[in-house]
Amino acid sequence: RARPAERRRSGVAALAGRRWPTMSTLRILVIRLSSMGDVIHTLPAVAALKKCFPDSQLSWLIRPHWTPLLEGNPFVDEVIPLERTFGATVRCAAALRQRRFDLSVDFQGLIQTAVVARVARPRKLFGFGTQSVREKPAAWFYSETVEPRAAHVVDKNMELATAAAGDIPGKSDDPREFPLPAGRPEGSLPDRPFILASPFAGWGSKQWPLEYWTDLARRLPLPLVVNGPPSSRDRLAAIHGASVHLSGIPGLIDATRRATAVLGLDSGPLHLAAALNKQGVALFGPTDPARNGPYGETIRVLRDAHAVTDYHRRQQPDPSMLAVTPEMVSQSLGEILAHETF
Repeated sequence: RARPAERRRSGVAALAGRRWPTMSTLRILVIRLSSMGDVIHTLPAVAALKKCFPDSQLSWLIRPHWTPLLEGNPFVDEVIPLERTFGATVRCAAALRQRRFDLSVDFQGLIQTAVVARVARPRKLFGFGTQSVREKPAAWFYSETVEPRAAHVVDKNMELATAAAGDIPGKSDDPREFPLPAGRPEGSLPDRPFILASPFAGWGSKQWPLEYWTDLARRLPLPLVVNGPPSSRDRLAAIHGASVHLSGIPGLIDATRRATAVLGLDSGPLHLAAALNKQGVALFGPTDPARNGPYGETIRVLRDAHAVTDYHRRQQPDPSMLAVTPEMVSQSLGEILAHETF
C-alpha cells in the first residue's frame, strides 16, 4: 500500500482528474453506525469533510437509534438509517450501489461496514489501517488506508477525513465543530441549578457502584439528577437522594444544556457534555482518557494513579473505579462550582 504522503497526493489527483464529477455533483458516503460517543466523536471529521467539498451531497449511514444526534446538522445532507438485521444490511448495500458514490469514508472499522461500503462501489474508499481499525480484516476492503498518529479518537477521525479530502485547503486547521441539535424537554428537571449525571456505561468495568452515587448525592451542594432511558427506571431509583430523569436522546441533550455541571463515566452522555462545552468531572478507570476521554478542556478527569488500561468488557466495576471515592468526586465538583454564582 502507498505511504500516507503518497495517499494524500493520489487522493488529490483523483479528485482533480477528469473521471471525477464536478464538486456540485460529488457524492460522499460516511459510515459511523454507533454508538452515541462514537457518533459524537465523528462529528468534527464529517464537518471538516463537508467544508472541503461544500457543494457535495454528503450522506451518513447510521443506526436508527442515533439519528436524533444528526437532526439539523448543517454538514449532513442525508441521513440513511440502517437496522441491525442481515436482511436490512443486504438491502441497504444494494440500494447504495445504485447511488454511485464517488467517495466513501468508513469511520466504524467493522467488517460489516467495510463490506457494505465496498459493495456500494465508491470510486475511493477510505478507512483505518490494520493497526488502527477495530476489526483488522475490515482494512482489506478499503482502497486507501490511514494509520493515524493522534492519541484521541476525535483527532484520529480528523486524520482520516483529512486523508480522504486530499490537499483541499481549509480542513484540519479549523476548530473542531460539534454541530448538535437543541434537544427537547422530556420529564421534569429542578427549577434551580443542578448537577446532571448518567450513571451507566456500555460495559460494567467502566461503571461506578450505585451505592457510591447514593453517598455522593448526600455530599453535593446542588441537587443530583440521574438520567437514563425509561428502561433504567428501577436501577436509577436505587440511587437515594437523587432525582430521576428518564428521557430519550433529545431529552438528554436538553437536560445537558440546562445543567450547571455534569458528572459522567466513559460513555456517550459524557462525550455529549464535552461537545457542548459543559463543565464537570469524568470518572475513568480501565479505559485511557488520552484516547477516549472528554474532548476539550471543560471537564476534568479523575482516575486512580494505579489504573491499568484494559478494554476487556467485564461485568463488574474495575478496581480502579472503586478507588475513586465519593469524597474525591464531591471535592472535585465543589472546586468547579466554587467559581459559579447561583
